[in-house]
Amino acid sequence: MDRLKLSLRRALLVAPFVLWGGNALGRDDGRYADSPLKPWFDSLRSHLGPCCSDADGFAVADPDWESHNGHYRVRLDGEWIEVPDEAVITEPNRAGRTMVWPVKTAFGVSIRCFMPGSMI
Repeated sequence: MDRLKLSLRRALLVAPFVLWGGNALGRDDGRYADSPLKPWFDSLRSHLGPCCSDADGFAVADPDWESHNGHYRVRLDGEWIEVPDEAVITEPNRAGRTMVWPVKTAFGVSIRCFMPGSMI
């Protein structure tokens, strides 16, 4: 019984850090304030929620993304990560470049939004 209580106490002490680490924080520092695409980037949403802005996502080079088994995947920090279908933005890509909005948590990296390039 003491072991169970100790495990429960540890879980309660660790839980706030795990939950806090799961929050995605935007970092729009004004770098793209003058971009004509800023309002469009700010309005982007996937089925998982808002993508935030251009400042929170980043462009992915062609060798670092692909369609694999009917789904997209991206290579981030040398690791291939499956893009959930719900994260794919299906509206036309005005920026032209492939972009990804990753969320880093205590459980690893997940993809909040993914926008395939225009493939031109």
